[in-house]
Amino acid sequence: MNAPLGLEEAQARLLALAPTLPSEIIRTDAALGRILAADLVAARTQPAADLSAMDGYALAPGEGPWRLVGESRAGAPYRDVLATGECVRISTGAMVPPGADRVLLQEDALDADGRIIATDLPPPGRHIRPRGFDFHAGDRLLGKGTRITPGRLALALAAGHGTLAVTRRVRVAVMDSGDELSPDPAACLPHQVPASNAAMLAAMLGELGCEVTRIGPVPDDRTALAAALAEAEGADILVTSGGASVGDHDLVKPALAEWGAETAFWRVAIKPGKPLLVATRAKLEGGAQVILGLPGNPVSSFVTGFLFALPLVRAAQGDPAPLPRAETLVAGEELPAIGPRREFLRAVRSGNAVRLAGSQDSSALSALAAADCLIDRAAHAPALPAGAAVTVVMLRNG
Repeated sequence: MNAPLGLEEAQARLLALAPTLPSEIIRTDAALGRILAADLVAARTQPAADLSAMDGYALAPGEGPWRLVGESRAGAPYRDVLATGECVRISTGAMVPPGADRVLLQEDALDADGRIIATDLPPPGRHIRPRGFDFHAGDRLLGKGTRITPGRLALALAAGHGTLAVTRRVRVAVMDSGDELSPDPAACLPHQVPASNAAMLAAMLGELGCEVTRIGPVPDDRTALAAALAEAEGADILVTSGGASVGDHDLVKPALAEWGAETAFWRVAIKPGKPLLVATRAKLEGGAQVILGLPGNPVSSFVTGFLFALPLVRAAQGDPAPLPRAETLVAGEELPAIGPRREFLRAVRSGNAVRLAGSQDSSALSALAAADCLIDRAAHAPALPAGAAVTVVMLRNG
C-alpha cells in the first residue's frame, strides 16, 4: 500500500484533474457570483465627459463676477460654450459645459441679481471629475477567472456590458452513504445518526454557485450504491462522504471501480481526513468526471471538503488561485504537540489571536460550528506556548 500523500502534492494532483467547462453568455444583472470566462474590457469611457462633483456654479476663467446664463443638470447639459464672465448653475453629476474651468460651491457663492460673486474662489480644475478618471474604453478592468461581486457587477454595467461571458455552473453531485445514516433527523434511532454530511457539503458548494444535486443517504449495499452512482452520471464532479475507508462495509471504492472509475490516489497525510479518495471516470459526452471520496466523520468531511472539494470547484470555474489563503496569527493559548500527520485544528479568532474551538474529535460538530478558522500544525510539531506564531486558514476563504 502506498504511503499517504502530503497535502500540497495531493492538492496539486487533484487540481490538475479539474474539468474544463464551457462558457455561456448571460445578462450582466444576473451574473452575481458567476466567474468571468474572459477578461472584462471597458467598452466605454467613465465618465464620458467632465462632470461636476458638487452642487454650485460652473465658471468661465476669471475672477468674477459672472453672469448667470443657464443651468446644467444631470441628464440635461448646458450645450453652449461659456464666454468670459459667464457661468451656469450646475448640479452634482451634471456635465461641465465647454468653456468652464472650475466649479464654485453653492455655499461659497452670492447671487446679486443674476451676477454670481465668489466668496471663496476655488483653483482651476477644482470640483470637476475629468473625463475618463475612472477608466477609459479599452482598459482591462477584470481578469478571466474573477468572481462577480455586487461592485464588479456595477463596474461591468458601467463599462458598457449588458451581457457577460461566464463559465457554466459546475454540476456537482453530493452523495453520503452508510447504514447508520437516518434521512430524518427527528426520527433517528439510537443506532443511527442524522445524515448531515451531504447537506453540509452541498451548502459549502452552493456558496460557490454550483448546481448541486444531493443523492442519498445510501445504505452499505452494492446494488444501492450502483443505482445511486447512476444518478450522478451527468455531474462534472461527484463528492461522496463515507464508505471510502478500509472496513468490511466500506463499499464505495469497489462500487466506483464497477462504475468505471479509475483511482488517481488514495489517502492524504492530514488529520482529520486521511482516507481521502480521488478518481476519474470518462463521460459519455467526452471529458472526465472527477470523483472525490471524503471521510464519513463530519469534521473530517468538512475539513477535506474545505481543502479539496472547494478548491477543485474553483479551479473548474477558472479561478487562478483556487486554494485557501493562509495567514500568520498568534496562539491565544498553549497548543498541544502533534502526531505523525499534519493536523488542522478547529479554532476561533479574536483579533490577532486564535484559541481552540473545543474538542478536536473528528465527530465533534459543536466545535466545528463554533470555529471560524483552522490552525495548520505540522506533523511531529512540539507543544506551542501561548503567544507563539501560528499559521491559520480562515474558513471565510472557503
